[in-house]
Amino acid sequence: MNQFIKTPQQQLLIDQIRSLQPVFQSREPELDKRGSFPFDNINDLKKMNYHTLTLPIENGGQGFGLYEYVLAQEAIAEGSGATALSIGWHVGIVLEYAENHHWLKEPVDWLMTEIANGAFINTAATEANAGSPARGALPRTTAVSDGDFYIVTGQKTYTSMAPALDYIFVTATTESDEVITVVIPRQLDGVSIDETWDMLAMRGTASHTLILDHVRIPKTHILKRSGTSASTKGWLLHIPACYIGIAAAARAYAVEFAANYTPASLGKPIAQTPAIQQTIGEMELQLATARHLLYGTVERYNLTDNKAGMDEALNITKIAVTHAAMEIVDKAMKIVGSRALSEGNPMHRHYLNVRAGLYNPPMEDMVKSQMAVKAIQQFTQQLETEVK
Repeated sequence: MNQFIKTPQQQLLIDQIRSLQPVFQSREPELDKRGSFPFDNINDLKKMNYHTLTLPIENGGQGFGLYEYVLAQEAIAEGSGATALSIGWHVGIVLEYAENHHWLKEPVDWLMTEIANGAFINTAATEANAGSPARGALPRTTAVSDGDFYIVTGQKTYTSMAPALDYIFVTATTESDEVITVVIPRQLDGVSIDETWDMLAMRGTASHTLILDHVRIPKTHILKRSGTSASTKGWLLHIPACYIGIAAAARAYAVEFAANYTPASLGKPIAQTPAIQQTIGEMELQLATARHLLYGTVERYNLTDNKAGMDEALNITKIAVTHAAMEIVDKAMKIVGSRALSEGNPMHRHYLNVRAGLYNPPMEDMVKSQMAVKAIQQFTQQLETEVK
């Protein structure tokens, strides 16, 4: 049993995902194409009811928590990073609700049933040239009151899993400057997807632009009002889980390559040389350290009654694990050599995809700035106390 798998239920979950990894890996070249999306992978996961992994049991789900979610996300990413990151938003948003029950009751009554029956959700909050919501930017998307309805107009970028979404949680600003989140069914008039996603990294997430052209929605579709969001989001640990999964796939490929590649000039597999063994050892150490940090943070989050006090630990874990993942992939690339950049070699995809982690929340510059301010304040307060 993997040292991070603790229960038979967790083992069964990971065994199911591992059985899909070779299939996912065989489909990865298709995700290099512009406009691609891993429909088959998502359908395979849906067949094992992965979309209900964190849905509460009373709502027809499996009722798993953060630990199982992170384990599963890492395992999916080892097969396909884009698949893991895509479906991870859906499963994580459901987990946030399961932990906080912070959605308004009226939409919950029907939304839980839709999710149990296979509907996919994601939040669309980011807007072009408006700044990041994580940095306090207000939505330019508007929700104008019209009797018992809102007329929602705007555009949202980075709408991951756009081709598969059934319901989109859209942040919008009302006429009274209140920020609300509304549930918008994908099939409503005025809702369309502009296929703008042309990134080289994580291309298969299909994070296109959502267009909302005077979409008419009942006010009963308000999911959240200002101030009702969960302040601490442990489920965002699915992001470093995804990237350490990609790193694990690169590490596995590099070790297998080293064990089997015998240059004519050497007469033995390169895995038997001290230099390659040193690099493999460094990868193993970094991978183990990153996993201990990741799963240790998950356990602390699950055990504490003060989840708001976990923000710094969550931020540090995301940054440290993502950087470790990039370094592991870089070392794997060096073992494989120049052929790792070949279009037919999976290593080039790992190299590109793992770097997308730099641009997923939380942003590194914000976290470092917050930590610096905290350190300076603590030092200043200490000096003031000593002077008194």
